[in-house]
Amino acid sequence: MVERELVQPFAPGTLRQIRFWALIAMAVTLIALWVNGPLWAQDGVEPATPPADTPAAAPAAASAPKTGNTNANLFTHILESAGVFFGPLLGGISIGLVALVVYLMMELRMETAVPRGFIEQFTDLVNKRQLKEATKLAQDDPSFLGQTLFSGMTHLQYGLEDGREFSKGKLEEIRASRESTISYLSVIGQLGPLIGLVGTVFGMILAFMTLKSSTKIEPSKLAGDISHALVVTLLGVGVSVPAIFFFTFFSKRLVRICIEVGQTSDDLLTQLYHSNRKLAQPPVAPVAVSAAPPIAPPR
Repeated sequence: MVERELVQPFAPGTLRQIRFWALIAMAVTLIALWVNGPLWAQDGVEPATPPADTPAAAPAAASAPKTGNTNANLFTHILESAGVFFGPLLGGISIGLVALVVYLMMELRMETAVPRGFIEQFTDLVNKRQLKEATKLAQDDPSFLGQTLFSGMTHLQYGLEDGREFSKGKLEEIRASRESTISYLSVIGQLGPLIGLVGTVFGMILAFMTLKSSTKIEPSKLAGDISHALVVTLLGVGVSVPAIFFFTFFSKRLVRICIEVGQTSDDLLTQLYHSNRKLAQPPVAPVAVSAAPPIAPPR
């Protein structure tokens, strides 16, 4: 038990809060690097070209292909076309999506939900008839298996079936809690195309306003309005696709974890119940055998 306190110096809730905010900071940093990377690439030195005023250099400059940072220009154009409203909105949703995916990736692991070290230590304590230590071990363990097992152990005195029922109830409670967290991915997946549709309609309204405002149409302004509509649609769908994928992925993983936790918890409860019954049974007292009376000899 001393080694366990050294491994977990914080409470389980504190560790989860620290982990969650660390994931948020990591996601913000990755998004910032992803956004600013192409802009930093523009600061590089472009290859020198000969002066265009010389007769020999003019045809070469006209025929030479443009070797600028096409990807960086495209990315900058997408950022500019997203606008001051839809850009930060979809950017914030993307950051939340990345943080939520990383959090669920670390939380919904078979090694975390069903730790093999806990199973071995619990089985060893039960075999040694150290039931109080085994109960304390299950109570302090924050994993899915530890919480489920401890809930069944507290009602094991009323019978094995009652312990199993309370264990299943605790497992359903944990499953519902994780499903509520996973459902945010579904919300993001459904909101992405809707936000993109709103941006499309808004961009088309701006385009028609440009057509109506003046008799002389500026192609650059009209193209900017249409580009805004298409870019917001692209970003909305781009956010929705990974959200729907990870929603299905984590939903299936949660089902597998709950099945494994239920089977393992049932086996450990059965083992603990029979060990407790053997410990509670009093030793059988030896039966005294009375000696038979001597038989009188025949006369």
